[in-house]
Amino acid sequence: MSLPATTYTATGPFAEGWQWLTDPANWQGPMGIPVRITEHLGYSALTLLISVAIAVPIGLYVGHTGRGRVVVVSLAGLLRALPTLGIMTLFALMATSTLSLMPAIWSLVLLAVPPILTGTYAGISAVDPQIVDAARSMGMTGRQVLFRVEVPNGLAVILGGFRSAVLQVVATVAVVAFISLGGLGRFIIDGLAVQDYGQVLGGAVVIACVAIALDGVLALLQRLAVSPGLKEPAGTPEPAARTRIHP
Repeated sequence: MSLPATTYTATGPFAEGWQWLTDPANWQGPMGIPVRITEHLGYSALTLLISVAIAVPIGLYVGHTGRGRVVVVSLAGLLRALPTLGIMTLFALMATSTLSLMPAIWSLVLLAVPPILTGTYAGISAVDPQIVDAARSMGMTGRQVLFRVEVPNGLAVILGGFRSAVLQVVATVAVVAFISLGGLGRFIIDGLAVQDYGQVLGGAVVIACVAIALDGVLALLQRLAVSPGLKEPAGTPEPAARTRIHP
């Protein structure tokens, strides 16, 4: 069920989009913007939770052991080449009902796994081997080396991959509206159906704002999560590699 088309007095898509965004009726009710944002973020969170559970352990293993690097790179490239909408439609047709949520989620998981997987693998494998050898010479086990040395030193790259995945998922999860699910994509699909281009533009603007806001929050978290000893002090003319063994 879509929001009723709004009658606009101004001309032009931008003026119509502004009127749609500033109409209080579009911010209320079970189909209002806040509810759609909540649905959108819920789909995104579920997708990222599944993707992290799949990609992070594989990335940690490959980065730590060096095994399967070629497979990881090839798999990430293959998954990036898959069309999300086509895969989602295929999964929906294979399911018992096109209204099921999980076919759309699994298609988005295929989109989110590559940046998380490659970011985790690259962050771990980029740690200076001399630091890893030093940790082993101190008597650390493989697990201790991984979580006390490699993960802290590769955290910036790992979080960068997760940040990239979040932005891709939040921007793409609107496609679930094609199979009659909710989220901010409903404004675009429903607006096109009734030629309400103010609603289409307004929905696109809200999606962009949500993505930008999340990117800002993740950038701040990425900055705070990285150990101060691994950051370059202000005014340093040339970057120097820094590593730390965490007790």
